[in-house]
Amino acid sequence: MHGAPYDFRHVPPVPGQESQVYSRYYEEFMELVEATSKRHRKKKVIILGHSHGGCVALEFVRNTPLAWRKEYIKHLFLVTPTLSAGLLDPVENLATGPHNLFYVPDATELSLRPMWRSFETSIANLPSPAVFGREPIVVTERRNYSAYDMEDLLAAVGFGDGIEPFRQTDFYAGRRRMVVRMNYLEAPMVPLTYINGVGKRTPRQLVYWDGNFDKAPEKVYGDGDGIVNLVTMLAFDEEMRRQPGQRGQFKSIKVENASHMGILMDEWALKRVMQEILEVNQDSS
Repeated sequence: MHGAPYDFRHVPPVPGQESQVYSRYYEEFMELVEATSKRHRKKKVIILGHSHGGCVALEFVRNTPLAWRKEYIKHLFLVTPTLSAGLLDPVENLATGPHNLFYVPDATELSLRPMWRSFETSIANLPSPAVFGREPIVVTERRNYSAYDMEDLLAAVGFGDGIEPFRQTDFYAGRRRMVVRMNYLEAPMVPLTYINGVGKRTPRQLVYWDGNFDKAPEKVYGDGDGIVNLVTMLAFDEEMRRQPGQRGQFKSIKVENASHMGILMDEWALKRVMQEILEVNQDSS
C-alpha cells in the first residue's frame, strides 16, 4: 500500500487544462503506479481516493493515456469524492470562512476566510447549474442566488477575485477554468466503484436573511453525507451509466447513515468499504 499526498490548495485539472503543480504530480503518480506494478509481477493496481482525494484520483486517471490505464489500473474506488458537479458546503466556506476544514487554535472561521479564499480549491466545487438548476442555494432578504448566479454571489460576499473563472456570458466562456471543470463529464474508462454515505442532514440552502455574510447562516437541509449533496451523487451515477464505455464497469454504493468522514472512520462503515476492496482484490490479475 502506498500514499500519494497532494497539495490541498490546488485543484487537479481536467484533460486539456494546464497545471504546473499537477503535471509534476501526475508524472510522479504514474511512476509510483508503474514501480508498484513491477514489484508485484506486473499486477494491476487499485487506486482509492476519499473526499478531495477522490477528485484528485479521478482526474489523475482521466489525464493518463487510455492504453496506460488498461495496462496498469485494475480498479478505481471513489469514496465520498468532492466532484466538479459541486456541493453547497464550499459556498458557506467562501462566504463566512471554512467551518469544517482546519483546526487552528483560537482562530475564528472569519479570520481564516482570507487564507481560504487564496486557495484555488476554495472555488473548485461550487454548485454546477447543470446539477443544482435554478433553485435558490443562497437566500437573502433582497435577493436569492442559484447556481446560475455564481458571479453575482461571489461579488456579493466580497470575493471579486473569484469571479473570473466563472464568467459564462462572454466570448471566452469556454476557456473559464471552473466552468470547463463543471462541464467535463468524460468517464475514466476503468472499473469504477463509487461509494457514498446517505441519510445525513446535508445543507441544500443557506439563509443570510439580513445579507450579512460575516455571520453563520441558517440552513435548510436535504439528503447526503453531511457534506456532499445527494443530488450530486445521483448526477454522477447517471452520467457514468449513460456512457457506453463505462456503463458495464461501474458500481454505485450508498451506505445508509454514513457521514462524509465517518465512512472511513466508523468501524461499521469502513468494513463496508473494505468488503468492496477485498472483493475486487480477490481477482489475481
